[in-house]
Amino acid sequence: MAALLFATALPAAAQTIAITGGTVALGDGSDPIPGGTVIIRNGRITAAGTHVSVPPGAQVIDARGKWVTPGIVAGFSRIGLSEIDLGDDGVTDDKASGGPFGAAIDVAPAVNPASSTIAVNRADGVTRAVVAPNAAKSIFAGQGAVIDLGADMEPITHARLFQFVEFGETGADTAGGSRASAYVLFRNALKEASELRRYAPSISSTRGGESRLPPEVRNPNESREYGPDARRSEDVMLTRFDAAALVPVLQGRQYLVIHAERARDILNVLDLKRTYPSLKLVLVGASEGWLVSDKIAAARIPVIASAVNDLPATFEQLAATQSNVGRMRDAGVHVAIGMIDDNDTRYLFNERQYAGNLVALTDVPGASGVRWGEALAMITSRPAEVLGLDREIGSLAPGRRADVVIWSGDPLQVTSNADAVFIDGVQQPLDTRQTKLRERYKDLSRDVLPEAYQR
Repeated sequence: MAALLFATALPAAAQTIAITGGTVALGDGSDPIPGGTVIIRNGRITAAGTHVSVPPGAQVIDARGKWVTPGIVAGFSRIGLSEIDLGDDGVTDDKASGGPFGAAIDVAPAVNPASSTIAVNRADGVTRAVVAPNAAKSIFAGQGAVIDLGADMEPITHARLFQFVEFGETGADTAGGSRASAYVLFRNALKEASELRRYAPSISSTRGGESRLPPEVRNPNESREYGPDARRSEDVMLTRFDAAALVPVLQGRQYLVIHAERARDILNVLDLKRTYPSLKLVLVGASEGWLVSDKIAAARIPVIASAVNDLPATFEQLAATQSNVGRMRDAGVHVAIGMIDDNDTRYLFNERQYAGNLVALTDVPGASGVRWGEALAMITSRPAEVLGLDREIGSLAPGRRADVVIWSGDPLQVTSNADAVFIDGVQQPLDTRQTKLRERYKDLSRDVLPEAYQR
């Protein structure tokens, strides 16, 4: 272990690092490469594979007997927004049940990089995560982000990357009790957004590759486009901030991530693409996706699927099967793995176990699994591709951010541990609250133990 890990985290991304001799998996769907080398320079991957030369002066890490992969990209989560379950008493920021806003909510300011859950998942190889709000009073939950799990106070990789919408049972509940109401609310919301778009063309401008919110969302006192002359209808249902937040969605400048499990609900989502061709749709959940996989593939809508839903936990998941991901993939659907409503604030490290389960299904008669390389891609590069970030994160391709994990063994086996984790080329601490408590209390003498432990 001493030869593998640095004594302290690397102080600067400018450090050149060569990880040599390990089994390298690029995260792009290809098979693992025995005896490979990964080069990190200036916080980016410069080379990975065989016949890679070690640059002069590089810090060399001997990874023989280890596996080297991209960091896990959690495809859907609420990590950083909650700590522990103590009810609605201020320990969770994933939903705003008492507030007036929905679509305008931006989760980025609420993400806590010092959350104990972030440290636990980082220690198990999760380096980035897609973070979404929970729906509260509207089917529009708000705007999600992609974060890194680094041990610093700047977690946001991309803010306001997508708008998250609940259809299905949850959407029906927030829309007044029926799916029909949810779809009417959705169409009405886009209509209100189109009114703002029509009278405020400057909203379409962008900065730094991200959709800009209108001036009144950034600062109401600076608003010119959305003053009394914006000509909104008098019967509007959305706040002006919420309507303005949906303009980038309507224009196709912001992803629209929709949670739907039932096959019929999935088809309704596909219909939205025909009605609103500019929408950049992404499906989440999709437990019954295999029933309509040909139609999802034809619509070219990617899916962030729940990998191991195999029981009818709700009436919208009656056809759930662990073969869902494999069957959708066989039909040509672009699939990544997420964990919506599956301990998605804490246990993102379970994704590698789920990916391993999909590989194991290839040996089960009648089941549909996926190859090892494809399974790894579903928890690394595929989530990045779904949201247009594949040129930045998710693989060991040259130019990508150097999010790299050195594992004790096959990362899709639960017996393997993360021996070293790098985010943007900086080695991360692997201690957690749990490990600190273990070290603190494992060697207590009897005279400091409570009486109950002395008998």
